Amino acid sequence: MTRQLAHTSPGLRAWLGLVVILGPVLLVSMDGSILFLAIPSITEALSPTADQTLWMLDIYGFAVGSLLVAFGSIGDRYGRLKLLMIGATVFGIGSAGAALAPTPELLIASRALMGVAGATLLPSALAVLSELFPDPKQRARAIGIFAAAFAAGFGIGPVVGGALLGQFWWGSVFLVNLPVIAVFLVLAPVLLREVRATRTGRIDLVSVVASAGGLLLTIYGIKHLAADGFSAVPVVTGLLGLAVLAFFALRQRHLEHPLIDFSLFRDRTFTIAIVTGLLPLVAWSAAAYLSGIYLQSVLGLSVLQAALLALPGAAALTLTCVVTPAFVDRIGKKAALLTSHFTIAGGLLLLLPTTTTGGIGWYVASTVIAGVGYGISFSVVADTAVGAVPAERAGSAGALAETSNEIGNALGIALLGSLAALIFRLQGPDLAPTLDETLQLPGLAPAVLQDAKGAFVTGLHAAVVVAVVLHAALGAAALRWLSEPTAEDPGRDAPAAPAPKELAGKA
Repeated sequence: MTRQLAHTSPGLRAWLGLVVILGPVLLVSMDGSILFLAIPSITEALSPTADQTLWMLDIYGFAVGSLLVAFGSIGDRYGRLKLLMIGATVFGIGSAGAALAPTPELLIASRALMGVAGATLLPSALAVLSELFPDPKQRARAIGIFAAAFAAGFGIGPVVGGALLGQFWWGSVFLVNLPVIAVFLVLAPVLLREVRATRTGRIDLVSVVASAGGLLLTIYGIKHLAADGFSAVPVVTGLLGLAVLAFFALRQRHLEHPLIDFSLFRDRTFTIAIVTGLLPLVAWSAAAYLSGIYLQSVLGLSVLQAALLALPGAAALTLTCVVTPAFVDRIGKKAALLTSHFTIAGGLLLLLPTTTTGGIGWYVASTVIAGVGYGISFSVVADTAVGAVPAERAGSAGALAETSNEIGNALGIALLGSLAALIFRLQGPDLAPTLDETLQLPGLAPAVLQDAKGAFVTGLHAAVVVAVVLHAALGAAALRWLSEPTAEDPGRDAPAAPAPKELAGKA
């Protein structure tokens, strides 16, 4: 349908529409991290294997990340509000199934269904938001709030999970989604308009299958190589996934209506921003997951105490997302990207002094400082993705940004979490594959307990070092790459940003 946008400041309906959109956005991101503190309780109740535990954590991110691009394009063509409504309904069904799952297999399946639904929600929500706010400055502010909600979901997921687990059984971390979904389904048709792209054209089903299948096969192969070591099955699976992704990329060059416009990556700032969407989530998810185990299983804190200790970092992350648009106006996106990477690296370094007997202060300081960097990265990536494209491609561009986030979230647990698990198996007492399983064994001598905790802390430190090196390397690359002006990106980037946003508002 043709856009009918008022070229004035957004009214009350637009802001109420934003609030309604933020509900499912908060849930989708929150469910990427809400299990971090719940895993010990789920392990005790369902007795999953070590491999099943990892799948419980990362199948959600795999499903979201592998389907975001496809659903972003589908929403562009067939209606973003319609896709939002369908996705919210399926998300609620998956949440109920996860809460009541009696076995690890059913919990994993329900999490996968939630991930499929989450992939329908994020890109369409960002596109509908852009429709509500045609003015570039107002839209930038709204996107900052959107990014803050998305970031807050990641940040407060462990906090909410810990608070619920302090009072209820583990399934409550999923049932909390249902009231929010119900409110959205009632109010969204009233406050939001249906939006479709002005471009026509059929969905290329081959590209949809190739993008989803290629991503899933590649991530599966990488995950099992990291967790289980070199073997034929993950190598073949990963290589097959890369081949499918290469086929997908080549196919997009010959389509009139591609799922991904790869020409966007000619812009250096855009490219670094998308990578910035990936890497901070790798570091954040691994650090949050491993720190949750550290606080509970190594230091012996309760789940509620661990949740409260996560609050300062979550607050820093959320507040940074809100103020980042004004921050970027002053120093430009390039400087903001650099600040993000070096701040995250500095914050993560503060986890290295943690020991088996203490480290709470180091943990809180680390989450606060790194949280500032995470908040900057979330806001810059979202604003860059939407502002760099015409309005009819807003859903697909938003999908690229959110895909980098979700795949980073999944890879952080799959790769860095597996690295920590490998070190635990090599240096620990070799009685069980994980620390929590080891601690559940009866009659362990104090020396064995100390060895197990020490091995876990060593694994945590190794994962942190890898994350710090990656962020420092990308920060250094961005410093060199983005300091060289190009025809597409002359010098400071601030003046160039409004042009595509103006086009998006007036399309």
